[in-house]
Amino acid sequence: MSEYDARGKINRALLIGVHDYATLSGLPAVEDNPAELSRALTATDLFTADEVTLCRPAEPWELSQALKAAADEARGLLLVYFSGHGWVGSDGGDLRLMVGASVPRQSHTTVSWHDVVLSCLDSARAERIVIVLECCYAGNAGGAFHSHRKPMSLLMAAQPNRRIFSGEEPAGGTVFTRALVQILQNGIPGRRFVTFEDLVRELRVRLAGERTPMDDVWEPRSAKQNTVDDVVLSFATPEARLPIPPRVRLRRRFNQHVRPRLKLLLALVTALVLIAAGLVVRQLVLPPADCPPALELRLLTAPEAEPTLRQAAFDYEMSEANTRPLQGEGDLPAGCRRAQITVYSAAKDQIDQGFAAAVRWQGEARGTGGGAQDGKGTDPLYRPGPQPDLWIPESTADYEEARRGMPATGSPATLHNTGPVAYSPLVVGIPAGKRLDDVETVGASWQDLLTGTDSGHQDLKLLRPSPVLSGTGLLHTIGLYLANDGSHIGSSGAPDPALAEGAEQRLSAPGSQYADSTELLCSLRPATGADTAATGRAPAGAGRGDRSAPLVSEKSLADYNLGRAIGSCPALNGPLAPGDRYVAYYPRNVPALDHPLIRVDWRGTTDATARQAAVDHFADWLRAPDGGRPVLTAQGYRPVPGKDGTDPAPAPGSPLRSSRANADLDAPVIPFTAGTDQVARVLDGYDKAQKPSRLLLLMDTSTSMADGGKLPVALGAASRALEMVGDRHTYGLWTFPDRAHPGDPDAVRRAVPLGTVDPAPGKAALDKIAKGDLVDHGAAMEEALTAAVREMKKSSGSNQAIVLIMDEDDGRLRRAAGVEQRLTALLKEKPAVPVLTLVLDKAGCDTFALQGLAGASRGQCVPGGPQAPDLLAGLIASIGTAGKEDR
Repeated sequence: MSEYDARGKINRALLIGVHDYATLSGLPAVEDNPAELSRALTATDLFTADEVTLCRPAEPWELSQALKAAADEARGLLLVYFSGHGWVGSDGGDLRLMVGASVPRQSHTTVSWHDVVLSCLDSARAERIVIVLECCYAGNAGGAFHSHRKPMSLLMAAQPNRRIFSGEEPAGGTVFTRALVQILQNGIPGRRFVTFEDLVRELRVRLAGERTPMDDVWEPRSAKQNTVDDVVLSFATPEARLPIPPRVRLRRRFNQHVRPRLKLLLALVTALVLIAAGLVVRQLVLPPADCPPALELRLLTAPEAEPTLRQAAFDYEMSEANTRPLQGEGDLPAGCRRAQITVYSAAKDQIDQGFAAAVRWQGEARGTGGGAQDGKGTDPLYRPGPQPDLWIPESTADYEEARRGMPATGSPATLHNTGPVAYSPLVVGIPAGKRLDDVETVGASWQDLLTGTDSGHQDLKLLRPSPVLSGTGLLHTIGLYLANDGSHIGSSGAPDPALAEGAEQRLSAPGSQYADSTELLCSLRPATGADTAATGRAPAGAGRGDRSAPLVSEKSLADYNLGRAIGSCPALNGPLAPGDRYVAYYPRNVPALDHPLIRVDWRGTTDATARQAAVDHFADWLRAPDGGRPVLTAQGYRPVPGKDGTDPAPAPGSPLRSSRANADLDAPVIPFTAGTDQVARVLDGYDKAQKPSRLLLLMDTSTSMADGGKLPVALGAASRALEMVGDRHTYGLWTFPDRAHPGDPDAVRRAVPLGTVDPAPGKAALDKIAKGDLVDHGAAMEEALTAAVREMKKSSGSNQAIVLIMDEDDGRLRRAAGVEQRLTALLKEKPAVPVLTLVLDKAGCDTFALQGLAGASRGQCVPGGPQAPDLLAGLIASIGTAGKEDR
C-alpha cells in the first residue's frame, strides 16, 4: 500500500479537548491531552508549531468556527482530534460531541458529528483528512462517515455503543491519548515511520489489557473512505532516522519564509497598481465570485457497484470536465462544480418496487405521499431511498425487469437506457485445488460445468446470489436456463421447464443464496486476523470455500482472490494463499454484466433540461478513455468499446492483469441479447421450480432490544423477511418472552399463527412492537427455540426454516439442565429445519452457542449492522428453492 507523505505541505492539526463541563462530570485528565498530542505531532517533520491549533470550546459555535478555519486553511493533511464527552440517543443515531455548555438531550447545545463535523470536512480542500475521536460512543461515528466523499481516515477510540474510561486518570492525559502520544513520539520497531494503519494496529495491542465500563475489551476501531493509500502521521522511529528529503526542506522553507514575503510583496504591488489604475485595476483584484450551488444528481446502483461508482462520482466532481466553463454557461465562474453526485444502493427487488410505485415515490419526495403505505407496504422513500436521476443496474436484464413492473401508463418516471459503462463477465469460481477435468476455463458449456462439479466428479456445491435480490444472480439464472448447451441466446424463446428445474436441483439449498455475490464470497473467505479485528468474528461459513463453486462476476472473484475488501469482509494485507483462491471458469455465451446507465426523467421537474444535460455529460465522461474509463478498469471492470467499435483491453494497472486474480482476459465479453419477455419467462421458470415453503419468525421482544439502536435493525430485518414470503409460501411470527407467562421460559407468544399467507398480520404485529410492545423480563432463547423447532418438525416438508432475531440469551443462569443437549438433538432429527439467526448482541455471531446452533441446524448466523436485513433476505430467498440441502 502506498503512503501519503504530507511533509512540507500546508498542513493543519486541530486538537480539541473539553475537560470542564457545566452540567456533566468533569474530565480532568483530558486537560493535558491537546498539549501532549501537540508536542508529539511537532516532534517530527510533519507539523510545524504554527500549524497546530488547540481548542477548548465552551459553546458549539466555538468548535464549529475552529473547525471551519482549519478546513479552509489546510491543503495537504488536515488532522482533527476530539477528546471529551460523547452522547447518542436511545436509537444509537447521530453522535453528538459535548462542549462545555452541552446538556444531554438538548441537541442545540451539542455539536452533531454528521451535520456539523462531517459536513464541514466534506468541503475542506485538504488532500487527506484524518479524524481521531476519543469519547464515549465514538464507534457510532462509523455509519455516517461512509456517506461522504472526501478522502478521510477515522480512528474511533472504542466499538459502537460503548462507553470508555477517559478523563479521571492520573495527570498527563487519558489512557487512550497517552498511548497515542507514545506511538507518535517514539515510533514502532521495524518501521521507518508511523502510518494511520500502523497507529490503529499498535493501539489495539497496547489497549488489549484495558476494559470498558461494560467490561468489554477496549478495542479501537477504524474506517477509511475514498482513499486506498495510507497516511503517514509521524516520522519517529526507534531506528536511525532517515534524512529529510531536500524537496521537503525546500517546500517547508518556501511555505515558512518565501510565501509570506511573496504575499507582502503582492499586497504592495497591488496597492501601487490600484492607485495607478483606479477602477479598472480594482475590478482585477476583487475576490472571485462565489460558486453557485452545484446541481445535485442522485445515482442509484447495486450494492456491489456502489464503492466503485462512489469513487468515479468523486473523481468526476473534481475533474476538469465538471469544473471548466462550457459554452452557454458563461455565468458560472471557472473552477466551480456544475454537478455533484450522491451515490446510494439498494437490492434489485427494492428498486423494482420503487419504479413500480413511482407515483408514490415522487409523492413522498414532494411531501404529498399521503403518509400511508400502499397495499404491499411499499415505502420507496425509505427503501430504496430518494428518487434517482440516474440508475446504473448490474445488467440490462435488471432494467428490462424494472420496466416490466412499471404501469403501462400514468407513471411519472421515464427510463432511458443510454448503454453500458463497463462490463464484467460472469464466471463460476472453482477451487484452485479442484480444477475440472477435461473442461476448458473459457468457453465450456453449462452442461460441461454441471457435470464437472457433480457428485461423480469434483462434488462441489454450486452457490448463487439470489435472482430476486441480485442482478448477478438473475443473469446467471438466464445463462443457466437459456445457454445451457452453450448456444447463443436469441431475443425470443422460453426456457425449458424441465431444464430450469434440473438446473435449480444442482444449486445447494436452503440458506445458500445471498443478496449479492460479494457477501456470498465473503461467507467463503478463510478466517483471517483482519476479518476478526474489523468485525469481531470470522466470516460466516469460513473454511468451506474448497467445497463450493460460487456463481459470481469476474470482478468480484478477482477482488476475492486478491484479498480486497469484499462485502462485509475488510481488505487483507495481500492476496489469498494460492490454495485458497478460485479459478474463473467462463460459461459459453452467457451474457456479461453490462452496467447500463439509465437516465430517469421525472414528470413535472422544473429543471428537467439541466438535469438531462448533466446526466448525459456524466455518462460521456464515464465512458471516455481520459475520463471515467480508467477509474472503472482500475477497480476490475472491463472497458466499453471505443467509438471505433473495438474492445479495448484493461489498462496495465487493472487487477485483472494480476496472475493472482486467476482471471482470463482472453475470455470474451458477451453482450446481452435476450428480450424483455425472456427475462420475465426466466423469472417465471425460476418461481415455478421452487417448492412451497414455511417460514417461522421467532423474535426477541425483551426491553433490552430497545437499547443501542437494536430495535430498528431487528424490525427492519423482520419486515424484509416478510417481503420474501411469496404467493406459495406461508409464515408465522412468534415472540418471546411471553408477557402472560413471566415464569415460564418455554412460553412463546404466537402473534401470527404458523401457516399464514397474507403479510398484513405480520406487518401489524411488527408495528405494535415498534410502538413499544416489549416485555420487561429476560428472554430465554434456547427454550423458545426448542418450542419453535418442535412445532416445525411436525411437518414432513423439507423447505422450511426458522428466522431467529435476538438480542442476547437471558436464560443462561436459570436454565434447566439438558436444554441445550435436547435442542441440539432435536435439530439433527429429520426433517431439516435450518435456523437463520440475526444476533444484535455486542458479541455478534462469535460465540460457541451460536456457532454450534448454525452447525447443528445447517443454518447461518448474521451479525447486526446496516447490511443485516438484506443479508438475511438473501438467505431466506433460498428456503423454497428446489435444490438439495447443504452437504
